[in-house]
Amino acid sequence: MNVQEALAFADEVVFAKTGKHLDDMQLGVIEGVLKRQKYGDIAQGLNCTEGYAKDIGYELWQLFSDAFGEEVNKLNLRSVLLRKGIVNIHKFTIFGNGNVGSGSVIGSLNVCTSQEESPEFLRGKQRAKIEAIQRLQAVGLSDEQIAQCLDMTLEEIRQVDLTE
Repeated sequence: MNVQEALAFADEVVFAKTGKHLDDMQLGVIEGVLKRQKYGDIAQGLNCTEGYAKDIGYELWQLFSDAFGEEVNKLNLRSVLLRKGIVNIHKFTIFGNGNVGSGSVIGSLNVCTSQEESPEFLRGKQRAKIEAIQRLQAVGLSDEQIAQCLDMTLEEIRQVDLTE
């Protein structure tokens, strides 16, 4: 997931939660964090004080924490967006009885690979695959259906070590 895709996904999450899109300052803080910048550098790029950039960040981390059901902060934003983005590659409507709507795709993200991916990033990506597979199994999808949803081969689905 590149920075622009991450920003678009973050905007979708915020809009779904609040009914409002991210403003330029919020987008700037998220972009700076994804580029591993310090708040002082982010603030300089946004022509605001470091304290104001931190305040915006704090509000965003609270909002994302609430939306994702896990703590989100400056240090884990990238991995959370990646994990949640992969899980949301193909969202399905889940009805109150736990049944999955037949392939109603709400949105999609392209996850791009790069030679610059760190071992930590690759482990996070693997964990995200495992979580996605487990969630889809939990709602009753077959390995064949999961492979189709995640654009993976059936062999890849069966090779994923779900015990990690």
